[in-house]
Amino acid sequence: MRKKLGSFLLILFLGAVVIGICNAENICKKYIYPIKYGNYVEKAAYETGIDKYLIYAVIKTESNFESNAESDVGARGLMQLMEDAFDWVKFRMEDERDVSYDDMYTPEYNIEYGSFLIMLLYEEYGDVETAVAAYHSGRGSVNDWLKDKAYSSDGKTLDKIPSSTTAHYVSKVMKAYEGYTNLYENDE
Repeated sequence: MRKKLGSFLLILFLGAVVIGICNAENICKKYIYPIKYGNYVEKAAYETGIDKYLIYAVIKTESNFESNAESDVGARGLMQLMEDAFDWVKFRMEDERDVSYDDMYTPEYNIEYGSFLIMLLYEEYGDVETAVAAYHSGRGSVNDWLKDKAYSSDGKTLDKIPSSTTAHYVSKVMKAYEGYTNLYENDE
């Protein structure tokens, strides 16, 4: 009887270990790719047509979900908007609300404006990676790169990103986008 109990406990323990190992991957991924500010992201995704997982990937890459983040060059909030980008988006949104650049530390506004910016860039370029490059380096840089056959064979998408920091940024966003999509899309 004692051997049977010992065998049963060993099997039970090994089963728990196997289940733990299987779930550890999901637990780790959900720690690495968290879902925060879900209501704001869902709303922005709905209003812009931008995949919510791309929005999460940009937030993850830009600020790691720190709403008070500020870069060395003054970009603010979750999606790290610069003041000139904020002004351009506000104009393009035709937003007459009393929202100022100081409000970019507020998650709701930052996600709304950052997502709208991604939408504008995606509409302009028609390619996620090129839009993400423009989000990081600006439209002027991307437009110059698109004119150069060394970087764009069709003048519409980037085959190569000449800035190593922008190339690294795009790679990080796309990896996070893939991580979010793979982890959460099947949960819906």
